[in-house]
Amino acid sequence: MGKFSRDKGYRTENNVRKAALINELQAYRVPLSGGGAIKGDIVINNGIEEWVLEVKCRKDGFKKIYDWISDKDNDALIIKADNKPELAVLNMKDFFNLLSTQKTKGEADGT
Repeated sequence: MGKFSRDKGYRTENNVRKAALINELQAYRVPLSGGGAIKGDIVINNGIEEWVLEVKCRKDGFKKIYDWISDKDNDALIIKADNKPELAVLNMKDFFNLLSTQKTKGEADGT
């Protein structure tokens, strides 16, 4: 991997980490980005559960996904490949809002 690609990946991962912190979620970048015991790029904890996120950044590799999710102001996109499980794709702000809401609900419940 070239320096440009590595730097772009670092910036993207760091921006995701910062967005989580802004939403009052604990977050850290995984050392060696999946080369160690944890196989993701970012770990987020909302006080109730821990999420391991894989972060990908491509120049134009996800264009169709962006087209599909933006059609008719969809809230989320469900995608599926043959013989693979369904995946939910949603805006990162909405994702962090869900985790923050879960955190707040857990604090109110005393869990």
